Amino acid sequence: MPVKQAEFFVSNSDPALCPKPDRPEYAFIGRSNVGKSSLINMLTGRSSLAKISGKPGKTQLINHFIIDNEWYLVDLPGYGYAQVSKTDREKFAALIDGYLTSRPNLLCIFVLVDARIAPQKLDLDFMANLGERGLPFVIAFTKTEKLGPVKLQAIIDTYRAKLLETWEEMPPFFITSAITAAGREDILAFIRPLNEEYKNNNKVKPDRWNITKS
Repeated sequence: MPVKQAEFFVSNSDPALCPKPDRPEYAFIGRSNVGKSSLINMLTGRSSLAKISGKPGKTQLINHFIIDNEWYLVDLPGYGYAQVSKTDREKFAALIDGYLTSRPNLLCIFVLVDARIAPQKLDLDFMANLGERGLPFVIAFTKTEKLGPVKLQAIIDTYRAKLLETWEEMPPFFITSAITAAGREDILAFIRPLNEEYKNNNKVKPDRWNITKS
């Protein structure tokens, strides 16, 4: 079932000013220029819901969108800006960390990685940090339309081998494309039962994603 309604709700630079945690919430994050805004627009079926820019690092606030008046989709600043000062990088890191560790309704974090690029230390370290904190996440491979099936499988296998050096299992992942809409139904189908579980229990079992480090 597609998204029926998606609207901008609020932006802010202080996790304490985020909306009341009265709905399930899903955060989207990745390195700068990974295609996050395009993926959000594809998922929601709104071509300009999240602002797309050719300039890396455009997203610098916590952006909440309300979906079907039932759940929040959160567009977070990217990590690892190369074009900003060390002070600004530290500021963005503190903003992201403050958000991720303060939202009791945050059910899952979608970590976006460019499918065209081999596993990067920055991404792997970010995922390791989430695992160490017990924050559930999945991986979304972006820009997959630029690869054939053989090359795409090769990059997934490379990620799996790299992650299994320190993880018991590879975290769940999705193959996505903002161009072909690949992954839209899979991601929405993943979110729907979590929303139901949260609505019924006000929480989701913390071991659902089985992301324990070995």
